[in-house]
Amino acid sequence: MQGPWVAFRALTADKSVVDNKISRETRNRIFRFAKPFAKDIYIFTTIVIFEATLVVSQPLLFKFIIDEGVSKSQANVVIYGAMAVAGIALLSAVISMAERLFSSRIGEGLIFNLRSLIFDKVMRQSVAFFTRAQTGSLVSRLNSDVIGAQQAFTSTLSSVLSNTISTVIVVATMAYLSWELTILSILLLPVFLFPAKWVGKRLQGLTRSQMASNAELSQQMTERFNVSGALLSMLYANRKKELSDFEGKAATVRDVGIKIALINRFFFLSLTLIGSLATAIIYGFGGLSVIDGDLSIGTLLALVALLFRLYGPLTALSNVRVEIMTALVAFDRVFEVLDLEPIVADPVSPIEIPKGSATLEFKDVLFTYPKAEEVSLASLESIAANQDRGETKEVLTDISFLAKPGEMIALVGPSGAGKSTISSLIPRLYDVGSGSILINGVNIKDATLTDLRSKIGVVPQDPHMLHTTIRENLCLGHEFISDDLLWAALRDAQIDSLVSSLPMKLDTVVGDRGYRLSGGEKQRIAIARLLLKKPEIVILDEATAHLDSESESAVQQALEVALANRTSIVIAHRLSTIRKAAMVLVLAQGRIVQRGTHEELLAVEGLYKDLYTRQFANAAG
Repeated sequence: MQGPWVAFRALTADKSVVDNKISRETRNRIFRFAKPFAKDIYIFTTIVIFEATLVVSQPLLFKFIIDEGVSKSQANVVIYGAMAVAGIALLSAVISMAERLFSSRIGEGLIFNLRSLIFDKVMRQSVAFFTRAQTGSLVSRLNSDVIGAQQAFTSTLSSVLSNTISTVIVVATMAYLSWELTILSILLLPVFLFPAKWVGKRLQGLTRSQMASNAELSQQMTERFNVSGALLSMLYANRKKELSDFEGKAATVRDVGIKIALINRFFFLSLTLIGSLATAIIYGFGGLSVIDGDLSIGTLLALVALLFRLYGPLTALSNVRVEIMTALVAFDRVFEVLDLEPIVADPVSPIEIPKGSATLEFKDVLFTYPKAEEVSLASLESIAANQDRGETKEVLTDISFLAKPGEMIALVGPSGAGKSTISSLIPRLYDVGSGSILINGVNIKDATLTDLRSKIGVVPQDPHMLHTTIRENLCLGHEFISDDLLWAALRDAQIDSLVSSLPMKLDTVVGDRGYRLSGGEKQRIAIARLLLKKPEIVILDEATAHLDSESESAVQQALEVALANRTSIVIAHRLSTIRKAAMVLVLAQGRIVQRGTHEELLAVEGLYKDLYTRQFANAAG
C-alpha cells in the first residue's frame, strides 16, 4: 500500500524550513539550472501525469468484472476483464521504469553539474578559505545539499504532480460511483491525519537529535582514524576514557534509533488500523446500500480499492509546501557556495610572465590577512563562525628586496616575524594589500594563476603526500610523465635506490599523508616532484630542519640539484643555508630590520647577531 509511505515521507520532513525566505533570484537560478534538462523534464512530467491517471483503472475494471461478468455469469467478460487488469499492471510496470529512467537522468545529471561547479569553485578559493571552513561542512554541500536540490526535480516534482492528479481523479471517480460514501471517506481524513501529524512532529525532533549525535560520532572517528590522530591517541589519550566517550556517543545514537524505530512502527500500525477502520465503515454502509439495491457489489469493491488510493496523496499534499521549501533551501545552500568569489582571481587581461631565469622583486609590500567575511561563509565554519570576524592587523610592512636570477635569499627571524607570509605571497596564496611583487618585471597580479604557479616550486618542512602511489604523487599536475623521467628525478633527489627496492616500486602506496615513508624520504620525493615541475623559482621552508644526520645529508644533496641555477627564497633554520645565501633578510614584527650577507650581519650589533648567538653558534663551532 503506497499511501502510508507517501504520508510518512511528507509528514516527517523538517517543517522548520518553511520559515526560510527564498528570493526570486534563487527561483530563477533553479530554472536556469533545469534548462539543460528541459526535454527530459517535459517527458518525465508527461509520464507522471499518465501514470497518475492509471490509479483508478484497476478499481473500475474490478467493478466491471464483478458487475458485468461474475454477477451475470459472463465468462468472456471475466476473462477479458482479467486480461485487461494484467495488461494495465504490465503497462504500469513499463511506465514506472520509464519514469525511473528519466528521473535518474535528470537527477544524476543535475547532481553531476552541481558537484562539478561546487568542486571547481571550492578549489579556486584562497588558502584563507580553507583555514576557516570545516571539511565536513564542505563535503556536506557536495553530498547532502546537492542531493536535496536534485530532489526538487525528481521526488518533489513527481510527488506533487502525481498526488494532485491522483487525488482529483480518485475523488471524482468515487463521487461518480457514490457521492454519499465519498463524503463519508473525506470526513474520516482528519482521523487519518492525526497520528501522522503527531508522529511527524516527534520524528522531526528525534531525527535532528540523531543527525547531531551521528555528526559527533563521525567527528570523533574522523579525528582518530587518520595516522596523526591515531598517533596522538596512542601517545597521549587514555584508552578507557576514549572508549567511554565513544560508547557514550554511540549509546545516544542507539537509543534515538530505537525510539525512531518504535515510532515508525506505531505510525504504520496506526495508518493500517485507521485504514482498516475506514474500510470497515465503507463496507458497512456500502453493504447496506448493496442489500437495499442502491449499490452494486462491484461498485462497493471499487470504492474500497479507491479508498486506499485517496488518503496517502491527500496527506502528502497537506505538507507539499514543506517538501518544496526543503528542496529550495538545499538549492539556496548550494548557491551560497557558488556565489562565494575567491579573493585571489585571474586578471581580466592577463600578461604572460617571460620564460627563463627569474628575477623576483618585492616593492613596498604591505599585507594584512583578509577578514573572515571576505574569504569564507559562517555556515561552513561552525565552531569558528563567530570568531575573528572583525578588523585584522597588519602583518607585513614595507617589504622590499630583489632576488636576481639564480640567487638565494634567506629569510631569518623569530617565530611570527612574517617569513612564511612572504613565501605565501609569491605564488599568490594571498594577495598583497599594497605594493607589488614582480617576476621578470611582470606584476604577479597581472598574470594568470596557472602561469604564475607553473613557474614556482615549493618544498615545505612537512610535505603532503596523497594517499596513493609514489607515481601518482610524482605526476601530480601532469597529464603524463614517462618512467625514464620519473626515475631521473628520483635519482637527482637521492631516493631512487629506496624506491627501486620496494616490491611495487613506483606503484607503492605511500599511505595517509605519506606516513609509510620517513620524514627524509617524504622530503626527497617532494624534491623529485619539484624537479619534474622544473620551476624557475623555488620556495623552501628549510627541509632539513627536523631530520637526522643521515637523512639530512641525502636531502641536502637533493636540494643542491633542486636549487642549482634557480632563484630561491629559503626560510632558513640552519647556518649552512644562510652562509650560501646571496642575501639574508632579518625580519621582526613584519618588517625587514636587517639585510646583508652572513658575514656583514655578523659584523654589526643587531637582531641577527642575537639570533646567531642563540641558534647558530653551536652549528658554527
